[in-house]
Amino acid sequence: MARIQAEWARERPDLDVAPQGVIGRLHRLGLLLTDRLTPVYQRHGLGEGEFDVLAALRRAGEPYERAPGELAAHTMVTTGAMTKRIDRLERAGLVARRRAADDGRGRVVALTPAGREVIDRAFTEHMRNERALLDDLTADEAAALEALLTTWLTRLEPPKR
Repeated sequence: MARIQAEWARERPDLDVAPQGVIGRLHRLGLLLTDRLTPVYQRHGLGEGEFDVLAALRRAGEPYERAPGELAAHTMVTTGAMTKRIDRLERAGLVARRRAADDGRGRVVALTPAGREVIDRAFTEHMRNERALLDDLTADEAAALEALLTTWLTRLEPPKR
């Protein structure tokens, strides 16, 4: 990264290339983390999106269900993308769709017993994996990084309604 910045600074001295130091490293880190996180999901027969849906359902607590729109909001994807994820998970027997009890027109998506087993195993392994990745930092470094990233995200993300 430093080499790339130095080359750009040489070629375009009229521009401040300092942001590349942060943005470029975050981008590389994101790619490296994805490369280390996705194999865990794959070992459980899941893609990243499917893991997110199952995790959102599991976090909902008993009876482990949410409306499709709520799932989309919790996983930050469009409703169209959510429909595709739910379709795949339903075909795999990990979720089931049904009518909402309080609204006959509404639908809910619920974890099946098999889905709960899969997400519980996958999440346990996922947390071990994330712990191993963070173990490269001291506890103070990890806390400082989390605080700084939280501050930046708060400033970049649109306010929640």
